Amino acid sequence: MTTAATSRQRPAALLLTPAAEARIAALMAKAPDGTVGVKLSTPRKGCSGLAYSVDYVSEAKPFDEKIETAGGTLFVDGGSVLYLIGSTMDWVEDDFTAGFVFTNPNAKGTCGCGESFMV
Repeated sequence: MTTAATSRQRPAALLLTPAAEARIAALMAKAPDGTVGVKLSTPRKGCSGLAYSVDYVSEAKPFDEKIETAGGTLFVDGGSVLYLIGSTMDWVEDDFTAGFVFTNPNAKGTCGCGESFMV
């Protein structure tokens, strides 16, 4: 007896709120020529060890996670995916600040200023 393998689409590494998707669309609307998307990574930085970084990218790397949104593509750095699984990415604006905000269930702590996190 043989069994056929079935495949299913795997869930995205993180969820994006409608506000985050709209911000990606706005960024892509004014992106430099040759930009293929926006990339989220977690470089080593700050007091706690890791920080969130969002930048334009001109090419996808082989191990990047690719998340298609209505306004453009979000790439998640392949080396950062394990730190971000289950996270939510939001865009928040108030009277004094604007930026991406992350709810990350993997973060075990953050620094006092909120710039970096540890897993």
